[in-house]
Parts: sequence; structure tokens; C-alpha cells
Amino acid sequence: MTTAAVTPHPYRITPARVLRSEWHKLRSLRSSWITLGSAAALVLAVGILMGTTYTSGGGDSDVDTVVMVLYGTTLGTLCTVVLGILVTAGEYSTGMIRASLTAVPQRLPVLWAKAAVFATTVFTVMLATSLVTFVVAQFFLNDTDQAASLTDPGVLRAVAGNAAGTTLLSLIALGLGALLRSTPGAIGAFIGGVMVLPEVLTMLPYDAVETAVRYFPTQAAGVLGSATPLPDAASNGAALLALLLWASASLLAAAALLRRRDA
Repeated sequence: MTTAAVTPHPYRITPARVLRSEWHKLRSLRSSWITLGSAAALVLAVGILMGTTYTSGGGDSDVDTVVMVLYGTTLGTLCTVVLGILVTAGEYSTGMIRASLTAVPQRLPVLWAKAAVFATTVFTVMLATSLVTFVVAQFFLNDTDQAASLTDPGVLRAVAGNAAGTTLLSLIALGLGALLRSTPGAIGAFIGGVMVLPEVLTMLPYDAVETAVRYFPTQAAGVLGSATPLPDAASNGAALLALLLWASASLLAAAALLRRRDA
């Protein structure tokens, strides 16, 4: 009796292939680059505006230089947050998620690959944008009391922290998109829970609440983007850890539901 030879399947599912698939999805969509380009353009435009209109001796002389120059990051972050939500919730709205989960039955590698590809892309773009914006703005601020250099204490750390803060906030949004499976719902949850809720809580007359708010996502991101210590704020290490925990919680919650619910 002869035994038929069994040919191994040439298309095994590997982490590298799942990552490559998610990278192809992200880069092949025109909306991805339009959104990232808009984020970069807003940061750069506001930075140039701040540099060209600033005069020494005004009321902003005590403002942290990096915070002032990269003030447009607030607008840029809104763009990357929306993109993060679209990366996950967008697939549910188009139905593409069914094909993704059929190709990768284990499911979770799809979510981890999306998060890794998205975070790497956003951090790279925002770090490059922050560096360029700082250098260009300083060209106009050279003869003012806000003149600074990347080699000054805390400046390069704050520029990199600015990009890291944006990336981690956007990862929280990506997790919310996967958790809620609705683009409008995830946007509403991010605005209400991440941006508005801390401001409401600060109005409560309780010291414990005030201390807790320091570690909320937007407050922690603000600490990372400042070259000088902010009053009544968390330390840089604590702020980074808090943001990492918030992003991890968002992704882990999405992963837990992804394993249980149908696509």
C-alpha cells in the first residue's frame, strides 16, 4: 500500500505576515495619509504661526517653549484619534473585518498587528513633524526670550514625549473603536470620557479626585510634552506609565470582547 505524500501548506499564518497585511491595509487607504498629512500640517502651521507672531516681553514669556511651539498638537491629535478609530471600527462598518478574522481565525493577532502598525506609523510621523516644527519655529524665535535649542535640557525629551503622548492617546481611540465597533460611538466615547470628563471632575472639591485627574490620558500627555515640570502635575515617568496603562486597558478590553463576540 502506498502512502500519498503530504505537501505542507505554503501559506502559514505568521506574525510577520499579519503585520504585513495590516500595514498594506493602512498604507493603501488614501484616507490614512490624508488624515496623517492633516495632523502634520496642523501642527506645523500652528507652530509657524506662534513663531511669527510672538514678541518678547508679552504675557506668554513664561510659557514652556516646547508647549507653545507645538500647541497645534491638540488639533493634530484629533486627526490621529479619528484615524485610530477608523482603523478598527471602520472595518466593522465596511464588513472587511469578516475577511480579516477568516484569514486569521485566532483573531487576537489581527488586533495586536493593527495596534503595532498604527502606533509605529503615528509615532514616526508625529516625531518627525514635532522636530521639524520646533526647528522651523525657532528660526523665527531666535531673537526672542523663547529662543531654545534641541540640546537644551528637557527639550528633546519633550519633543519626543509630545509624539509619544499623541500616539498613546490614539491607541486608546483604536481600542475604543474595536470595543464599540462604531465610529460615531467611539468618537463620542473618546471626547466624552477622555477629553471632557477630566475637566468636569476637576470642578469637584475633593483632593483625591484632583490627584486622580493628574493621571488621566490628556493630562498625562500634557506632562510628556512639556520641557519644564508642570505645577501640581504627575512626574514624567508616572505620566508615561499612566498613558501606557490606559492604552493597554483599552486594547485588552477590546481583545476580551473580540474573543467572545461574532464579527
